[in-house]
Amino acid sequence: MNIDTEDTIAAISTPMGEGGFGIVRLSGSQAIPIVLRLFIPKRKKNLAGVDTFTIHYGHIYDREKLVDEVLLSVMRAPYTYTREDVAEISCHGGIVPLRKVLELCLMEGARLAEPGEFTLRAFLNGRIDLIQAEAVCDIIRSRTDAALNCALHQMEGHLSITVNRIRDCIVDLLAHIEACLDYSEEDIPHLSRGELAERMEKLSGELKELLKSAQSGRILREGLQTTIVGKPNVGKSSLLNVLLEEDKAIVTPVPGTTRDVVEDMVNILGIPMKIMDTAGIRHARDEIEMAGIERTKRSIALADLVLFVIDLSIPLSEEDCRIAENLLGRKTILVANKCDLPQVVSEEEIRELWASCLNRLEPERESLSVNSANPAHDSLSNPSILRNPPLIKVSATKKIRIKDLQELIYHLFIKGEVSISDAVLVTNVRHQDALVKAEESLKKGIEACGRGESEEFIALDLRRALKALGEIVGETATEDILSRIFSKFCIGK
Repeated sequence: MNIDTEDTIAAISTPMGEGGFGIVRLSGSQAIPIVLRLFIPKRKKNLAGVDTFTIHYGHIYDREKLVDEVLLSVMRAPYTYTREDVAEISCHGGIVPLRKVLELCLMEGARLAEPGEFTLRAFLNGRIDLIQAEAVCDIIRSRTDAALNCALHQMEGHLSITVNRIRDCIVDLLAHIEACLDYSEEDIPHLSRGELAERMEKLSGELKELLKSAQSGRILREGLQTTIVGKPNVGKSSLLNVLLEEDKAIVTPVPGTTRDVVEDMVNILGIPMKIMDTAGIRHARDEIEMAGIERTKRSIALADLVLFVIDLSIPLSEEDCRIAENLLGRKTILVANKCDLPQVVSEEEIRELWASCLNRLEPERESLSVNSANPAHDSLSNPSILRNPPLIKVSATKKIRIKDLQELIYHLFIKGEVSISDAVLVTNVRHQDALVKAEESLKKGIEACGRGESEEFIALDLRRALKALGEIVGETATEDILSRIFSKFCIGK
């Protein structure tokens, strides 16, 4: 990440387009001198020595030509977002004045900021750690109140405190072992293998507790990937529309209307859900429908949840069975639709269909790896859900029991042992991977204690755990990790 942190950077920090106002932000040692060369206060005064966190009314000029009427905010280091001098010019919200003011700042010696560079400087200058930096991006991208609250908790440092406390315990343990090794002639009491294992098991247990929240946390951050499947004309698009509370998908009595995957975001009791209406799975009549069915199968493979829609008003068919076979290894809710019409299919028949398909595919199921196609969750972790998925009768067109379906989705994924209001939730796959590495390293250290191996080998496992946890907060993060994280930010943040 070849960024010169000695430069003064500038960027437009508000969305482009028309609005009440827009902000051009600068950060660096020359931020205030640069804007003072462009800004003329309404009341004549010397702005070079004004107090920090003050706002001044005036105009921006390009030489003698008026550019815009603005408010200038002056914030002096170290009590700023970046811990550098920061200036913000609040212009009228429009593309032309904002770009013109930014161009003038660049002409006066500022450099256009890279994506996330303001937050990167806050991290490099020690104002925030890497977890808090990533939380800034999560706050901006939050889709629900629950996701926002979780990101705010992380920005305030709740997860950082927990991770750093575990790191400190590992450092203390490692320091004791290395002191015993380096100063063996001194009278330093050695910890027995049993004591070492006990202390590492306690730390390992704390990491496991954190990891329990990973699935719920990831869903809050990224959204629950949900696919609606079923044979043509069973009400998939109607279900999508009622969940979205808008007519997103075209609904007609003609089977095969949906030819492609239609998707949108919806808030289900605080869970952001990326929901997809798919083409009905059947023998395709043409190449277009065949392509839509293939996309449906791909979306099933990547889904956290599948809503398998079955029409209660018509008999079950071989098409329903073929769809059930495609759902092997997926968390599924059986949505029995059209309960407002005369019913020719019973709940028992639907469950018999599901059971018979599973029984036919049992040898294949046994050969599947525990890890699903979507590495961020383990869809085979609860066999009871696979063998006996929840079934709910609804009417998408009449909006009958839709609220019950939403609550079922919520309770299926936000489990009792993890509350979405918890201060410490693991929401980031990068954090999850590092926690897994740290826990595996501690596990190896515990096993080494059980085998009575030398303390040098135990210390090596502790160092690996320490390095993995350091990657989370940024203590041992590589340049490549930083580049990946901050490239996801918008330029003005």
